[in-house]
Order: sequence, then C-alpha cells, then structure tokens
Amino acid sequence: MIVVHHLNDSRSQRVLWLLEELGAAYEIRRYERDPKTLLAPAALRAVHPLGKSPVIEHDGVVVAETGAIIEHLLEAFPDSGLRPPAGTPEARRFTYWMHYAEGSAMTPLLLRLVFSQVPKRTPVLIRPVAKAISRKVDAALIAPQIADHIAWWEAELGRGGWFAGEAFTAADIMMSFPLEAAGSRIGFGPDRPRCRDFLRRIHARPAWRRALERGGDYAYAPAPE
Repeated sequence: MIVVHHLNDSRSQRVLWLLEELGAAYEIRRYERDPKTLLAPAALRAVHPLGKSPVIEHDGVVVAETGAIIEHLLEAFPDSGLRPPAGTPEARRFTYWMHYAEGSAMTPLLLRLVFSQVPKRTPVLIRPVAKAISRKVDAALIAPQIADHIAWWEAELGRGGWFAGEAFTAADIMMSFPLEAAGSRIGFGPDRPRCRDFLRRIHARPAWRRALERGGDYAYAPAPE
C-alpha cells in the first residue's frame, strides 16, 4: 500500500493526481497548515526530518520531494504511458520540465509569496516601510522574472499542446502546480490562451477531479461553474 502524507494546499495534490492517473491504491494521511504561519505541522517531522510535504511511504521506503516521488512511482508502474520512450526528443523535454518545475519555475513565485508576507509580519509602526520595500523588490526583481517564465510556458505549450510534446505525461502533472499558482495569484491574460487552456484541460481530467475529491479543499482548484 502507498501512503501519502498530504498537506492541504500543497504540492502533494500532484501526487494524489498521479496516483489516480495510475489507478493505484493508496491511503491518505492528512495534515493542516498553521493558519497564521502557513507552515506544515511538526507532526510531519516524524515522517521526514524536514517536515515537508509531499512524502510517501511505499513498501517500507520513505520518498520525499515531488519530482523524486513521481520518478519513484513511474518506476513502480512502468506501463503507465506517462513517460515518453527513452532516447526520444520527448523524453529529453520530459526530463527538462520535471526538473524545471521546482528548480526554476517555483523560485520567483515563492519569492513573491514571501515578500507579500513581510509587511503582515512587521511591527505596525514600520509596516508602511516594509510594504514599500516589498513592492519595489517585486516590481524590480520578481515580477519581470515571473513574466518571463509565463511567456516561456505559453510558447512551449504551442509546440505540441503538452509540455513534453503531443501526449500528456507526468511532466504536465509536475508543471501543474506552477501554472495553478501563477494562474491563481497573477492570472493569465488574453495574450496567454495556451496557459489558460492547459489549466482547463488538466482540471477536466477525471483523475484530477478524483484526486481533488480525495484530497479535500485545494486553493488552486477552479471555481465551480
């Protein structure tokens, strides 16, 4: 049995989605963020020393980090069809996006989140200064990076419809969180139709919907129609 240590509003939603795509049996152990700090509870440290999510347990092995978990599960289910054949251009793109999702895409998004929290955690007397600094850092350093990444996603989705090519793969599952976060916090304008369409298509997948039902509230889920 696969056990998913699932934190609300986190990257672990991707793991639930992958398991639903695989048709695998799994158990969910739920954890809630601290409403003030937004951090994972200390109980997760009993599973992995860093106390982060996602973490899975599978056949007595503990695996952390979304990319590593996805690789582990694809190896455990080799006939899934969610990884392109080795040695193909699609396989090279697959590897790129699997690493890019957390290595590059999430960095500016996390920086924006961190700087948005700075004024809220600053003493009231100096809060206006903290707000001004946060806005300047965002405008000068963070927002341009995010814009570059979004433009890159839009262009790359035009090459085949999915990130690794013409077929849906686990790379699209990996890339879902950056696009969901950007779409929710920033939004995709009319000049980014492929990014908007990517989110529409993944959210329409039956496995994504089943994962949402099992995972519970998810801040990046689309609003009910």
